[in-house]
Amino acid sequence: MEHIVNILPKKKAEEKKELRRLEQPPNDKDSYVIPQFEGEVISIPGSKSVFRIMTSALQSDDTIAVFTSGGALADAPGFHHHEEAHDVFLVTKGSVKLWNGDKCKIMTAGDFGYVPPHIVHNPQLLGPTTETFGLITPASWLDFFRYIAEKYDGILYPEFDDRNLKEILIPKVMAAKGKYDVHFHPHHQGCEVSEWDADDEKLPDGNLPYYLKANTGPRWLLGGVVSRPFITTKQSAGKFAISSIESSSRYGASVFEKQMVFPKVHHCLSIMEGALEVTVEDLAPCVLREGETIFVAAGTPFSLKFASKFVRVWSFTSGDGIEALVHDAGKPYEGYAIPDSPSVVEEDLLEKAREKLGVKL
Repeated sequence: MEHIVNILPKKKAEEKKELRRLEQPPNDKDSYVIPQFEGEVISIPGSKSVFRIMTSALQSDDTIAVFTSGGALADAPGFHHHEEAHDVFLVTKGSVKLWNGDKCKIMTAGDFGYVPPHIVHNPQLLGPTTETFGLITPASWLDFFRYIAEKYDGILYPEFDDRNLKEILIPKVMAAKGKYDVHFHPHHQGCEVSEWDADDEKLPDGNLPYYLKANTGPRWLLGGVVSRPFITTKQSAGKFAISSIESSSRYGASVFEKQMVFPKVHHCLSIMEGALEVTVEDLAPCVLREGETIFVAAGTPFSLKFASKFVRVWSFTSGDGIEALVHDAGKPYEGYAIPDSPSVVEEDLLEKAREKLGVKL
């Protein structure tokens, strides 16, 4: 008797859902990806620039707002300070003139400036094309931008918007006096530009205004992962951290390839170079490339896989996040480029760091 062969096709395995790719942040707290040059895009009339909001109060529980900005040479908005808001400036292209307390620097790609509350400051894009990252906490401060700005539907930024910035800005600010945490100093005289020095190559011990020159400051190595912090929770009074996270696919699995949960810390990760594979919960792995940004809400399981020969990710967190894991479980690193081979991970130190940070696997 002949055997009957089952030639019916096997049932196709159920495909996993994919992470959302959205042009602007959603009205919920689930994870999502924003493509390059997208976001909630707004422009202050006459500024010749735009803000592209990656995440704000709704997604981050009012902890951090992360955005990029791009623009051409234009008038500076004016000297001002905030009573509660923290402000940062991280240049990716072009140059920015930043008055920050009693100092003023010309910042170029990779340079960083931090402005804590009460410090009078004033940023000016010098062009001809400038791109920056910004972070503000509390995130609801962005409502001031939304109040004075208008939606922008163009491609990059309104280079030929010749409206008078101050004529438009000042009446709006006066009309909303006391509503937003922005306090202008119209008679303040800014200091002269100063040269970069040794103080601009290290992080301060506390919550002080400072600059950090590109490719300087402390570095830590954990296995094959290097962290170069621009600011840690020690400088930001516990509010947030920003770091450049770098690694390579050639090292094999990293300490981030097991799904981890940071119960109270939101992560906003922007790919600067290479490819990063992110798996969130039980969704299909998502490969992100240069210019793309992913937001992972606190309490959400996620893992990271470095998916190209060299990967550089800028990590913005609402507290001690993946960068702190590298700092606490790794060791100070003297190199500037990532090493040719990874260091040995001391599992007991890694476990202690996870416990300290409340990270769950």
